[in-house]
Amino acid sequence: MTPHLPTPAAAGAGSPSEQAARRRTFAIISHPDAGKTTLTEKLLLYAGAVTEAGQVKARRNRQEVVSDWMQMERDRGISVTSTALRFEFADVRFNLIDTPGHRDFSEDTFRVLAAADSAVMLLDAAKGIEEQTLKLFQVARERRIPLITFINKLDRPALDPLALIDDIEGELGLRAMPVTWPVGSAERFEGVVDRRDGGLRRYTRTSGGSTQAAEELVERPDRATAGQDWTVAEEELALLDGIGASLSLPDYLTGDATPVFFGSALSNFGVRLLLDALVELAPSPRPRPLSGGGTRPVDAPFAAQVFKLQANLDPRHRDHLAFIRVCSGRFERGMKATNARTGEELGLNYAHELFGQDRLTIDEAFPGDVVGLVGGSDLRVGDTLWSGEEASFPPFRILAPERFAAARNRDTARYKQFRRGLAQLEREGVVHVLHRPEVGTQSPILAGIGPMQFEVASYRMANEFGAGIELEPLGWSHSRRIDPGDADAVRAFTWGEVLEDAAGRQLAVFRNEFELERFGRTHPEVALDPFVAGG
Repeated sequence: MTPHLPTPAAAGAGSPSEQAARRRTFAIISHPDAGKTTLTEKLLLYAGAVTEAGQVKARRNRQEVVSDWMQMERDRGISVTSTALRFEFADVRFNLIDTPGHRDFSEDTFRVLAAADSAVMLLDAAKGIEEQTLKLFQVARERRIPLITFINKLDRPALDPLALIDDIEGELGLRAMPVTWPVGSAERFEGVVDRRDGGLRRYTRTSGGSTQAAEELVERPDRATAGQDWTVAEEELALLDGIGASLSLPDYLTGDATPVFFGSALSNFGVRLLLDALVELAPSPRPRPLSGGGTRPVDAPFAAQVFKLQANLDPRHRDHLAFIRVCSGRFERGMKATNARTGEELGLNYAHELFGQDRLTIDEAFPGDVVGLVGGSDLRVGDTLWSGEEASFPPFRILAPERFAAARNRDTARYKQFRRGLAQLEREGVVHVLHRPEVGTQSPILAGIGPMQFEVASYRMANEFGAGIELEPLGWSHSRRIDPGDADAVRAFTWGEVLEDAAGRQLAVFRNEFELERFGRTHPEVALDPFVAGG
């Protein structure tokens, strides 16, 4: 039996805008191995959602990462799916949409950022801005998402903090506003100075970082008695004061500047200050842009957007979940809503909130909340659901794939499972399933951004659908969406081929950038779109 989640805030007290004011819906973006999953766990720890990092409170005796639900994620120690985690702290309800921790799943991350109101940008103190961080930042900037920066791993050898600030400003063109400042690093990391009150937060290491670190607010020592690290930190703080690198809430909310915090998620240093900042600084849900222009106020009737589909989240259930972000109004379990894409009316009878892999039945939700709808097999990523007053939100962008592989069924007796599994993975956005129009759908081609998407597809086909597959890499590395009328021009080009997806969208594929650019020069009349959809 699915546990029931009591309705918060006295059974629906307050208008949708009042409820939205106490919501913070955010994501964490980072390069792989910067510590995103660890930071996620530590935010839950400090909010009281778990009693020990890696362990769901009062649910299991063994440690288990809450945000990584797939066995493959636990085996490899990385996140390859996005999950939604709800927790409360300081009378604020947080919806943390955990993003995949690998560049091969950039599309999933793009959809998550479209569902979030703000994000935490996580940097490795030893590396600064890395490739994936830059790529995700560009998406966040395009959407003007406010970013709080957390520079992680100060308990290890790190770059000079001023160099890290320069890296943020030089690589991202984003004004850095340090809120805390480190004293020392690695084994000499003593704590952080909060520039707002000048106090030093000194931390005590805990065993394995699994429990909250004791935090002590101490007076800053005199220059005469301070060690070298203190002397350096004082000089750096004076420099920051001199150049006016102070916190500006308006510049943060417009996405022009980022508050910067230093710490160590693994050792729990600085995590509480970051959580306080999300309460105080991060925006609550705001009116959402509509496809036809204008915005949808949070007090308007119910409207939501599907940002993720997931089958077999729990093998015990073997069902489908559609994750929606509530954008306006009040969601009530059992209500009717219309799918803007199809015009079909749906009964929203089975609604869950999730804590990792665990489900709780929910009766109502408000703007900013994430709800998992059971069933809804006709829903697609990007669909708008509305009630009372018609609405349609812009579709999500889908990147043109960069890797391709022919998929073959290992067991011809399991052909139905093979086709059903591929169709489900395509619906979820795990991979693109394409075919050559002249050959038909009997010879499917999988496509994606990186090889790990194919590994996940193979894993899930074998473990969830009972249909093992063989993949044969194909030589293309660049693709662009084209109008069907331009397909013959691509086929006539020496190195071009045309593939098609289930929706009839056509892609021109090339082996390298030279061939793509050569085709563009010889056929300037052909529009080459880098987005399969939503561009």
